[in-house]
Amino acid sequence: MPNLNEVKRADEIGRKANYGSQKYIWLPCATCGKPRWTLFRNGGTPYKRCRDCALNDPATKAKRGVSNSGKNHYKWKGGSKKSDGYIIISLFHSDDFYLPMTDSHRRVREHRLAMAKHLGRCLHSWEFVHHKNGKRDDNRIENLELTTNGNHSIQHSKGYRDGYQKGFADGKDKQIEELRKEIKLIQFQNKRLLEQLRIEL
Repeated sequence: MPNLNEVKRADEIGRKANYGSQKYIWLPCATCGKPRWTLFRNGGTPYKRCRDCALNDPATKAKRGVSNSGKNHYKWKGGSKKSDGYIIISLFHSDDFYLPMTDSHRRVREHRLAMAKHLGRCLHSWEFVHHKNGKRDDNRIENLELTTNGNHSIQHSKGYRDGYQKGFADGKDKQIEELRKEIKLIQFQNKRLLEQLRIEL
């Protein structure tokens, strides 16, 4: 059995070879008094208690009970991100009522979540939420409409068709206006040419 305060290299006490250069000291636990090898650094050890005593400490248990996910995570950025123009929301609480709507990473599109909360129930997979104004990140409830896959496709096709027809009509009107301007310019140029010819004759 080692002597108290005896210092040895990691490989001498059977620790992994890649930690062979680290040193360990034989010290008793500050709580239970049981001696054990603990890391020796800068003339002392950062661990005053053995692992069992540290894990059974009420303060440690309380810290372990606090979740480090969601808002408690150090990389928290608000719980939402964009994907193909849609806002994606992460749900972290396992007792969240809308958790069945999420994917395997507990994420759900915000417009589906907004509609589900408005209806007070989870949406079925065959239910689609349509953005009336076509903006995928505008998730105000007045801009959302619950529909089915077939109707959703029809609405999108109608939107494209209406947009094409409006664009075609706008383009046609613009072309007509430009042609009218060109005709007026040609008429003006012809009038000046006729006046010049009369002067010369």
